[in-house]
Amino acid sequence: MTKNLLPLLFLAYLSTLASAKLHVVGDNHQWRDGINYTDWTLRNHFYEQDWLVFYFQKGVHDVIQVRNKSAYEYCLTDDPILNWSRGHSFAIQLNQSGRYYFVCSRGHCYSGMKISILVEPLPSFAPASPPPSISSSAVLSSSSAAIASVIAALNRLQGGRVRRIKPLRRQKQLQP
Repeated sequence: MTKNLLPLLFLAYLSTLASAKLHVVGDNHQWRDGINYTDWTLRNHFYEQDWLVFYFQKGVHDVIQVRNKSAYEYCLTDDPILNWSRGHSFAIQLNQSGRYYFVCSRGHCYSGMKISILVEPLPSFAPASPPPSISSSAVLSSSSAAIASVIAALNRLQGGRVRRIKPLRRQKQLQP
């Protein structure tokens, strides 16, 4: 029974990779002052593994992820989770469910240049009947295609200038 369940679980995991959505903050208006980002967040639904992409004017705007609702409401950026001010764009994958807060620290937060989004877990899916048998090479090629399409979409946007912050790696401790 366990041997039969593993391929189904693997396929369920792969479906989550293929279902990731790319959200350009502000749509065509991008990340700039004078936009109602509350309306934008209400028009979008965010799930784990989705991507947020910010496009902004270099030297004028930045992207700061703040820790909590209070920092978001009062535009407090002295203890950020992340601070991105280089380049024209920034992409982040939403890897965990929960509330995320982003603001511009260059004075525009006070005029509404901030977003609060709720990221939900991926909907669970339980197939009504087992899928037809699929070879492992077909599964790997479909997952590679899904990953490649996300990467290609990110690179096509803004001429490949999308930047992604890599997660911090823990340093290996030296053995005596």
